[in-house]
Amino acid sequence: MSIGHTYENMARLVRAVTGEVPSAATLPSAYRATISILRPMPAEGTGLSISYEDGEWAAHCMKHGIFEHIFKGAGTTDGPKREVWDERVNEALALIEAISPELRLMVDLLVTDLVIVNTGADGGGSASHIPGVVVMSPGPKWGVLDYAMCLVHEGMHLNLFVGDSVYGTFTLPSSELEAEQYRALSAVKIGQRRPLDKAFHAAVVTVPLMFMEHHQGKTTLVDLYTKSLRDACVDLKKQRPHFTEYGRMLLDELCGFGETINFADVARAIRGAEFAGYRPSVAA
Repeated sequence: MSIGHTYENMARLVRAVTGEVPSAATLPSAYRATISILRPMPAEGTGLSISYEDGEWAAHCMKHGIFEHIFKGAGTTDGPKREVWDERVNEALALIEAISPELRLMVDLLVTDLVIVNTGADGGGSASHIPGVVVMSPGPKWGVLDYAMCLVHEGMHLNLFVGDSVYGTFTLPSSELEAEQYRALSAVKIGQRRPLDKAFHAAVVTVPLMFMEHHQGKTTLVDLYTKSLRDACVDLKKQRPHFTEYGRMLLDELCGFGETINFADVARAIRGAEFAGYRPSVAA
């Protein structure tokens, strides 16, 4: 996902919901006002709002069974623990900025609320029906790069949700994509076949994670995901008829990277505007 395309998709969502046509300068606040209409609690006007297991978002998620695998067994945390988490998050945002200012901008635009809990789940979560919200359960051995990758990982999911809400990515609803004939190999849960939308999301979000590790001189995820991403792309392309025109564009870009694993192309795509101005027939 490029920053130009992200801006355009967010602006289209703002216009669809509110009728407002935001400028680049007003988009961040306009988007926050828009998602405040679409979710049960509003987004703050600026910045990243951090809460914990005793916050309103945690209570909402636990009440409605959202991210049960993350919230299950959440323990209480004290001030010193929360201060450490806050410091790691600030360091992670600075690291994202150092890796790619445009990637940091995407996170700043898309992630408005961060819920940090201590459950041992070692991961994160985001959902299309609560835009802007990311839940994080840091692993005991997480470094700053792990925090940064979690924020980017979930931010990219949120980015895909925005694009899907504006254009539609698949020709079938998510409930139907659960069927066996629409499943595809996962690039992350290696060897598993997942519903098409989940397999596609998982494949897409491997790209910025591999890019970030490569930038930092690490190869763990690059080594782990290179083959599984290629295998996933082969399987995803078999499901091409069930992608919309917009979804096929994303699929083609993903598979192009899977073939080359060219991180210079990823860097150009993130900061570029070549996908801005996309006009599929469904949006005409």
